[in-house]
Amino acid sequence: MPVLSLPTLSLSRLAALAFVSAVLGASAAQVDVAGVKLNDTLDLRGSTLQLNGAGVRYKLIVKVYTAGLYLQGKAATPEAVLAASGPKRLQITMLRDIDGNELGKLFTRGMQDNASREEFAKSIPGTIKMGEIFATRRKLTAGESFAVDYVPGTGTVISVNGKTAAEPIKEPEFFSALMHIWLGKSPADAQLKDALLGRAPNSGGPTSIN
Repeated sequence: MPVLSLPTLSLSRLAALAFVSAVLGASAAQVDVAGVKLNDTLDLRGSTLQLNGAGVRYKLIVKVYTAGLYLQGKAATPEAVLAASGPKRLQITMLRDIDGNELGKLFTRGMQDNASREEFAKSIPGTIKMGEIFATRRKLTAGESFAVDYVPGTGTVISVNGKTAAEPIKEPEFFSALMHIWLGKSPADAQLKDALLGRAPNSGGPTSIN
């Protein structure tokens, strides 16, 4: 019987193929949170961020959204998250439909609950702009997503479904106040706070909220 000969690959080509395979494998690494796929890493304005933690926001027994926190390096406390240099991202994907205006009001209340009157006053311009972003959307439906990016020298950038929703919010106090919704002393969901800080998986069930 004739012997079929396969083309011979050089060592350099084999090495190149192995490298490409490794890169593709690394880029495909994901975490599944309530059916939502979150990449282990992402690129933000030329900086590579890694997933610090992710979990589910519950309201009583209802899953509201997933949240993933991305930083340049791991952080296990709220203070370390806010003190970390470089870009940061909070990625949220809705698990149920919610009125956009209602969501904006909930975020505003969460900021007020975790800041002194003086601290909240410094973030009011950004809070108003954030409220306007969500007020223009009648509804955020399950599967839709938005991201809150902090970019040094630029400010806080809010994007909805991958599209920038407004001009950057330049006040640095705004991003800190916004992050306290999830990482403050009175977080929206205590289990989600722990999950975002990488302390424990947020898969056991809902927590009691205000």
